[in-house]
Amino acid sequence: MSQSVPKVGFVSLGCPKASSDSERILTQLRAEGYGISSSYNDADLVVVNTCGFIDSAVEESLDAIGEALAENGKVIVTGCLGAKGDVVRQAHPNVLAVTGPHALEEVMSAVHANLHKPHDPYTDLVPPQGIRLTPKHYAYLKISEGCNHRCSFCIIPSMRGDLVSRPIGDVMQEAENLVNAGVSELLVISQDTSAYGVDVKYRTGFWNGRPVKTRMTELVRALGELGVWVRLHYVYPYPHVDEVIPLMAEGLLLPYLDVPFQHASPRILKAMKRPASSENNLARIKAWREVCPDIAIRSTFIVGFPGETEEDFQMLLDFLSEAELDRLGCFAYSAVDGASANALPNAVPETLKQERLARFMEVQEAISAAKLQAKIGRLEMVLVDEVNGDEAIGRTSADAPEIDGVVYLAGADGLIPGDLVEAQIVDSDGHDLWATPPGRD
Repeated sequence: MSQSVPKVGFVSLGCPKASSDSERILTQLRAEGYGISSSYNDADLVVVNTCGFIDSAVEESLDAIGEALAENGKVIVTGCLGAKGDVVRQAHPNVLAVTGPHALEEVMSAVHANLHKPHDPYTDLVPPQGIRLTPKHYAYLKISEGCNHRCSFCIIPSMRGDLVSRPIGDVMQEAENLVNAGVSELLVISQDTSAYGVDVKYRTGFWNGRPVKTRMTELVRALGELGVWVRLHYVYPYPHVDEVIPLMAEGLLLPYLDVPFQHASPRILKAMKRPASSENNLARIKAWREVCPDIAIRSTFIVGFPGETEEDFQMLLDFLSEAELDRLGCFAYSAVDGASANALPNAVPETLKQERLARFMEVQEAISAAKLQAKIGRLEMVLVDEVNGDEAIGRTSADAPEIDGVVYLAGADGLIPGDLVEAQIVDSDGHDLWATPPGRD
């Protein structure tokens, strides 16, 4: 290992919020002059950013920590699993330090304690946009930490705390830096994007000398002025969400809304401690489509929640058929250590959970296939993600990276990732689209 520049290896697991935490830590490491190693052997120590939301994520995180210890020996653990008591130290007592999520200062203190690096103003340089784990043409923009909801299946508040909104001036400065560095798409993330600013009573901040309220509508209107794609994730269906739909119709904001409905049965929603009801949600979806007909709505659902009857599940299938959502993810309920839902009666057998999951996905597959087939012949703007020879893989405004579908684009000579091009849709399946340059089939 080279001793001239101390090097830190980094393993990042979990959701986009965790990735955002990783990017902040990596940015600080580079700002202080540490090198970032892509291998265990070349690193002086390793930081593992963990996920601890469900059992499979805990197992993956513990395995990653064990691998880092075996390959390197000096490991600092951070992230959501670190907030779950002594789970990490019981499994791996030899780790150097354990912190919870969004713990930049604690992680850096642990790095300093185990890998000293004197400040050098000539080498401690970092680009204004920071260090990113995403491709150069898109980036996640985290606007807050924590959550004020207490959903019975979720332990995020116990790990990340209550809602804490970032100052709107800081968010906008980060967004500007990213756009100036070549980012073509900003993906706005948090635990509850539509609650942005609630904790500070929507106080007025400043961006480039002008006042802007710390509130989702004002934030996305300002982001829309930067001239890039802006995509909203993790939006609870509060009434003021209606305010951003006209901005989508005007083209300031991508016509895409990620709303985690989770279920449609009022009884199950109440047991989940979720806001709103399926009837209200259907009315809202209809109203959104009237204002912005091209809006793509993504959601997530849970089947097999404790106490879910066949009647409850049928209500969910009926909701799907009527709502005709564009994109979704569905999960069979899994008990999460520390979640209050674990104490609910009438657990659904695992075989029945899986059966319902399959039935749910069969209904949605037909809806998705019909919606995508309706796009054949249309011209769509496609953001290029990858280029392989004369073929490219990209996405329309209806598709977020990694979780939604893609567009396979022929005739991609001369394109590079980040290009925004017009393409004609020529084919589809249940998830993806195929396209060519306009006028060619």
